[in-house]
Amino acid sequence: MNKWCIILWLGFVASGCQAGAEASEPTKKSASQKNPVLVLETNQGAISIELDRQKAPISTENILSYARDGFYTGVIFHRVIPGFMIQAGGFDATLKRHGPLKKTIKNEAHNGLSNTRGTVAMARTQVVDSASSQFFINLGDNSRLDHRSKDSRGYGYAVFGKVIKGMEVVDKIAGQQTLCPSSKRQPCRENLPMGMRDVPAQAVVIKKAYQRKAN
Repeated sequence: MNKWCIILWLGFVASGCQAGAEASEPTKKSASQKNPVLVLETNQGAISIELDRQKAPISTENILSYARDGFYTGVIFHRVIPGFMIQAGGFDATLKRHGPLKKTIKNEAHNGLSNTRGTVAMARTQVVDSASSQFFINLGDNSRLDHRSKDSRGYGYAVFGKVIKGMEVVDKIAGQQTLCPSSKRQPCRENLPMGMRDVPAQAVVIKKAYQRKAN
């Protein structure tokens, strides 16, 4: 029995219980729909990401803003490290830096969300508040990336969503052969720009990124 029905039953007639159940239904429905879902259509399949608007409002709006502008069309997953993460949002298929970029955003790594498998976080430089368009999907539980302190080394990487559909696509991307894998710790002899490593040999392209319409 609905918990509100039990409460109502103690103080009111049974008919009030049914009315309470009906009244609570829209609340349940709206709660389940409050988080937007970002869909990444790639040449390896589609990935659906539920964004946590409550705990990561800045990162959520940032990623949706880029998607609305069509920024991610033609962008690749340019960094793939098996067992760790796959990263996208910065380069096109020719490894040319993609732009223009918006203002960098406030780091929300202190929001209590952890970099566990399937979660999505903002990529950044050593500067705490330097995230812009790049993001990564965790392939494993990477708690070492979580917020630990307020300095640049310990501030962490802000989780803002999680994969709710298409994790098999994420794993497929993670299995791609890469150029200059960092795991081999050898000098890179490939002609890659800016010291890049772990670049998929065959481009993994985001064909389209958009917010899924609410049901």
